Amino acid sequence: MTFIEQLARFGLMKLDAERAHLAGIKGIKRGALKPSRRVDKPTLRTKVAGLTFPNPLGIAAGFDKNGEVPDALIRRGMGFAEIGTVTPRPQTGNEKPRVFRLKEEQAVINRLGFNNEGHEAVHKRLNARRLKGGIVGVNIGANKDSDDFVADYVAGIQRFADIATYFTANISSPNTPGLRDLQATEALRVLLGAIRETRDKSALMVGYKVPIFLKIAPDITDKTIETIAGEVLDSGIEGLIVSNTTIERAAIKSHPLAQEVGGLSGKPLFETSTLVLAKMRLAVGPHFPIIGVGGIHDGPSALKKIRAGANLLQVYTGLIYSGFDLIDNVKKELEDAVEASGGGSVEDLVGLDAAKIVKSGKP
Repeated sequence: MTFIEQLARFGLMKLDAERAHLAGIKGIKRGALKPSRRVDKPTLRTKVAGLTFPNPLGIAAGFDKNGEVPDALIRRGMGFAEIGTVTPRPQTGNEKPRVFRLKEEQAVINRLGFNNEGHEAVHKRLNARRLKGGIVGVNIGANKDSDDFVADYVAGIQRFADIATYFTANISSPNTPGLRDLQATEALRVLLGAIRETRDKSALMVGYKVPIFLKIAPDITDKTIETIAGEVLDSGIEGLIVSNTTIERAAIKSHPLAQEVGGLSGKPLFETSTLVLAKMRLAVGPHFPIIGVGGIHDGPSALKKIRAGANLLQVYTGLIYSGFDLIDNVKKELEDAVEASGGGSVEDLVGLDAAKIVKSGKP
């Protein structure tokens, strides 16, 4: 971490969480985040859903809601960037305060509520950086006051099909009432069918199929895991993201902020999200792509996600507490693990511990 990055991070931690994030985005836009000088080893190259990622570590949705800084994040060493969540119409989100740091636990609780500038503004911004390359996914969602959630997801596919490297259908945020109901069998089948059909029609115009990932919650039963696995395998979409934030508070029950409404992210989410990841890996089999997210805070935790079943990884809250050095630490851990295993690629490590984790009930 450069001195400027250290100084900026120190100053941001003095602000309240949401103001700090907005200031951080402004700083990155002005060049505060310096490009990485690190050269990734070929062992980190990962092929998923027809895409080749230079390394498996990306930024999770929520960090760059409006597509303002994906290129700066990729230059800093991310293998890919996911922007959003973006809704058809702009919305301000829930009332403030709505983001809370739990410093001792390296965690955050947020109830932002899909605050974003909407399809048109974000599409215009992404279109302006079209020729810069890099893998930039678009996370799509529904407006809080929408009469038809499925129609909002369809609109997202239609609007960004010409510019997204991949899509994420976010049906797992706890901060939009009724959204997680889309994880139920019939609702999920309707949604997946609609967005897959829309994507396929859009492919006739843009000349290729943009992969679709489904982002699910960690607060699901084993039965729901099996249901989701069956539906996605039958749907024709390309992958899953496991997982979003949790509404459970067992890991922080003694904290004064534990009763704040919203999704909990960060280190306390690691065990739950990684266990769900391992279960989902067994449920969908060894070849269906999964992006693992939730609680990655250092190199070893990232490696555990890979061995639990993740083909790719995403971070966000971990950057708040570890800084952008987390990127290099994760990649070095993965490179060293591949070398120690005698394998040729990080892909060789995916899911090796999934069965053991499920059996023990703990990563």
